Amino acid sequence: MEKRIIRLTLLLFALCGLGSCMDYGPMDEEDFGGSSPAGDGLFVLCEGNFMYGNASLSYYIPSKKKVLNEVFARANGIPLGDVAQSMAVYRGLGYLVVNNSGVIFVIDIDTFKVIGTLTGLVSPRYVHFVSDTKAYVTDLYDSRITVFDPQTLAITGHIPLNGHKSAEQMVQLGDTVFTNCWSYDNKILVIDALRDELVDSIAVGVQPASLALDKHGKLWTVTDGGYEGNPFGHEAPALWRIDAKTLQVERRFGLPMENSPSELVLNGARDTLYYIDRGIWRMPVGADALPAAPFIPYSGTIYYGLAVDPRSSEVYVADAIDYVQPGVVYRFTPQAAPVDTFRVGITPGAFCFK
Repeated sequence: MEKRIIRLTLLLFALCGLGSCMDYGPMDEEDFGGSSPAGDGLFVLCEGNFMYGNASLSYYIPSKKKVLNEVFARANGIPLGDVAQSMAVYRGLGYLVVNNSGVIFVIDIDTFKVIGTLTGLVSPRYVHFVSDTKAYVTDLYDSRITVFDPQTLAITGHIPLNGHKSAEQMVQLGDTVFTNCWSYDNKILVIDALRDELVDSIAVGVQPASLALDKHGKLWTVTDGGYEGNPFGHEAPALWRIDAKTLQVERRFGLPMENSPSELVLNGARDTLYYIDRGIWRMPVGADALPAAPFIPYSGTIYYGLAVDPRSSEVYVADAIDYVQPGVVYRFTPQAAPVDTFRVGITPGAFCFK
């Protein structure tokens, strides 16, 4: 127990050095073991405010319509850190990517306890598992993909991006991993996962903001088009479909100049797309045109995160409200009927199903 306290204390000091740290004061550790039925759970990552160190993790139990907030801090006695970016579950463990703190926490998804950390990262964004012994981490300010071993959490190498300054989300088809370059870029990068090497790229519009792979082997991305005065360019946003085998762009669905699409996701069958563009939009992957009306209309607030339950096809929408007060998550049926609404932390932006 004494070693655990010392380790967590040192980790807390390290996180405060990586980004601004709020004064949480002493925190007790809570036991969450057995709090959720097996397989029934949704993690909600709340970014918090940049440089405030007030990111948090919420846990929602759909069968009970019950939410537990601040579960990371409550389970471990330390704050999550500065800007919780994304989360992935692999082999029963949760990998929490905390962007501005430059750390990935590995937690037990039943107890929320930290069992390991990956440090030595600049500004991590997303993690993707190639195998039991190899995973990739993209970075906003490091022009390389970091390679690490999930079993030891040791960094084993890097993949240079050859002039591309950052990478974001990752999807895989066979031995090929694709990643979108959002920050001042217009490329989808093609990585050989056997050689850990950048082998090609696909040109799309300015700033591809999301990436998904449908059941037909088609890559989908939305480009936000940048902004006025953007040194990389400013153009109308669009939804793009790419053949992942030939690397050829098949369709470009243009959007109005003033639109700002983001958070492109697929349902569990990977045959239906969802994305945020003020409201929530839904589109079959085989459609020949963009939807005429939103699946969930814009309500004058800030829809900031989006997820579709891979089993039930229920839709979860995160509302940042004003980026200051605790945010809200809305749960809808596949027919867009409201099911539940619950409060979480500040700026909820990412989901991860247990």
